[in-house]
Amino acid sequence: MKTKLFLSIMAFVVALSTMAACNSENGNPDFQIVSTKVTHDPELAITIWEITVEGTAGKTTPVPAGQLDGAPVLGYVFPTTLKSTDVGFGATEGIVALALTSHPDFDDTPLWDENGDLKFNNDGIVWHPHWVVLNGDDRVAGGLAVKQFNPEKENVTLPPTNPGMPMYMDSPGFHVVTSGNTIKVIVPDYRMNNQKDFNFDAVAAFMKVNTSDESRPMLGVYEVYSVKSGDLSLPYKVETKSE
Repeated sequence: MKTKLFLSIMAFVVALSTMAACNSENGNPDFQIVSTKVTHDPELAITIWEITVEGTAGKTTPVPAGQLDGAPVLGYVFPTTLKSTDVGFGATEGIVALALTSHPDFDDTPLWDENGDLKFNNDGIVWHPHWVVLNGDDRVAGGLAVKQFNPEKENVTLPPTNPGMPMYMDSPGFHVVTSGNTIKVIVPDYRMNNQKDFNFDAVAAFMKVNTSDESRPMLGVYEVYSVKSGDLSLPYKVETKSE
């Protein structure tokens, strides 16, 4: 299992670091990452995840496609060394990532009303979090996709807050805040199996939904705008908030 996980991480690193190099000269400053950190607050029993960019975090949102098929998704993504079972999935191979996303064509957080208008199906454009499991996928330009499954053939465990799609994706409803050049999300310890010792990185990426072409994944990565470490080596560790 450890060997397979290592190979999966290395494939993930190669795919994203190559893409980042190709796109670094044309990046929107809103997606050029300059720093990242995850801080554990033991008093409140939470971790605070944050990404700081050159421009304004969260200012740029996707131009709607007008339909689900081909719908664009922008994301600030934290790939981690967490296990799938730490965040409510069953045991499965791949890279567990916390993705902060915006996508105006659809709403995949049916339990949450992010824009506070008492409607639960119209706020996909508001930056919101997903736990996902990523794996290598050479069917898309980015070489990565959210891991899918066949619900008719596979008995898969998903968190109860999942959006009902046949992918390893959860809509946990964590609080996301954008302020100036920083985007943050707050995760309670108990929603992450009380994990405080893990590695992570920060990536800004463009994804796209596919519902019509079986030769491509349902949600694939098509471009990477920046990778904080430069090589996606997941070098960063959780810090503890000082008194």
